[in-house]
Amino acid sequence: MTTYAICHLQPRDTPPDMAEIADYIERIQATMDPFGGRFLVHGVEPEVIEGPWPGAIVMIGFPDTAAARDWWDSDAYQELLPLRVRNFDCRTVLVPGVPDGYDASTTARKLRPAPAPSTD
Repeated sequence: MTTYAICHLQPRDTPPDMAEIADYIERIQATMDPFGGRFLVHGVEPEVIEGPWPGAIVMIGFPDTAAARDWWDSDAYQELLPLRVRNFDCRTVLVPGVPDGYDASTTARKLRPAPAPSTD
């Protein structure tokens, strides 16, 4: 099942070092390739329709959670990570997707309490 690495990049009071950011962007794909990672969204500011959301979003898809975790923990990415960390505040999560054919109503049925026994 596809897992998504989602990063919410938030601006700081000081401008980022664009040379470091360019270096990070040039090198990140090579860290993702061995794990099947690909960009789905890259550094765009979303159209905010509810709640505050300063900053931009990056979303990377991986074949599964193990591949996403292995990428994050890899020496190659950990070596690159400080370039981003020095320049942006970020919240990053790994989120497993839903399987093909997922039906939300099935989940809703599982959440509903069982009917009370009849007292007849």
